Amino acid sequence: MDDQLALRIRLFREGGQVRPEVADFVTAELTALADRGNEVTEQTAGMLTSHLMMALTRLVDGEPIEQFLTDEQVAAELAGHPHAVAGAREVAARAREQLGATLPDSEVNFLAMHLAVLAGQPSTDSQPPRTTP
Repeated sequence: MDDQLALRIRLFREGGQVRPEVADFVTAELTALADRGNEVTEQTAGMLTSHLMMALTRLVDGEPIEQFLTDEQVAAELAGHPHAVAGAREVAARAREQLGATLPDSEVNFLAMHLAVLAGQPSTDSQPPRTTP
């Protein structure tokens, strides 16, 4: 994780926009992605970081997240990235277990899209990038 992404997380935490346990969870997930060879930087994972922190905070706070249908284009795109879909489901399961936050299917799909994009970034080492933490 680069300094800019760490700063993003720190600003969310210090500004009171997210719960500390959510910031810790997201940081651990990003670290796991980086440990598996993904390039996890502000540029590659900034939007993923913000989206996941805000969604999980809303859920932990008991606020609803709008459920909507995934359109055919998103479904077709995700069909080409089964590892990203599996990774998103694994993150969602850990969020449910560790935070008590159940991400709706539409949020899991958004997470899968973020992971698919992240997996398409150049790897930080010679191994192919993996999306599952």
